[in-house]
Amino acid sequence: MHPPHKVPLAERLHWFGRTDRGKVRLNNEDSFLALQFNAQEVHYLGKIGEASTENMDFVFAVSDGMGGAMAGEFASRITVEKITRLLPRSFKQSAMGLEAGYTEVLTELFDEIHNALTFVGASYEECHGMQATLSMCWFTPGWMYFGHIGDSRLYYLPAGEKGIRQISHDDTYVGWLFRTGQINEREARDHPRKTALQKALGAGNQFVSPQVGAVACEPGDIFLLCTDGLVEGLFDDQLAELIRFPSPAEAKHDPAHRLVEASLERAGRDNTTALVIEVG
Repeated sequence: MHPPHKVPLAERLHWFGRTDRGKVRLNNEDSFLALQFNAQEVHYLGKIGEASTENMDFVFAVSDGMGGAMAGEFASRITVEKITRLLPRSFKQSAMGLEAGYTEVLTELFDEIHNALTFVGASYEECHGMQATLSMCWFTPGWMYFGHIGDSRLYYLPAGEKGIRQISHDDTYVGWLFRTGQINEREARDHPRKTALQKALGAGNQFVSPQVGAVACEPGDIFLLCTDGLVEGLFDDQLAELIRFPSPAEAKHDPAHRLVEASLERAGRDNTTALVIEVG
């Protein structure tokens, strides 16, 4: 992935995370993770922070759990905890450029999370049917590797551009209709089957085939990870506007706070989570 004649330069990352249970749900089944790691150590990061990729890699993730009682909350927590234990062992590969390895590393990670959720769901009656979405970014100098399954989302706001691109594919029939141009964004958001997942981690899903990929990073790039509760209240252009061009009143708050509060004002029926990562 990396040009052989050029060593990628380290970047400074700024991140902002916020989650809210919303106006209707009694508990929050969303989880998000900010993690700094190398081959020897792992550090949980706060909801807001800044650091360099020079000596450590970074992982940011959001997960939306589903299931009866507390199973959904438990599912998303297991998902992010598995990332903490499994990714550091691959740091040495990333330091060497992961020329062909990031796909295998991320696919194995998703498989192991899926197996863990499936085992717990089968072992405890209260966890029967538990499943989770997962969207994650892995930052190493010059690159962002990503993995995704479900209907949480990963967005990319390239440096020097006003627009926003959804990198992740919603693993729903409605998401497929939208990607193939058969319905527009508004029709997708109002579709009665928009929450019917075709793929997720755990539950009765027999095979896990995550979407994986890579984006070359440069200063000024911004990435947004979010659960489906956030986009229930905001269209893509509104996401970009709140991140890049907030009003003076909105600018008093960090971008994740702005996004979640704006979504809750317009919707709020679901748990709502946003994690914004700025490359500096």
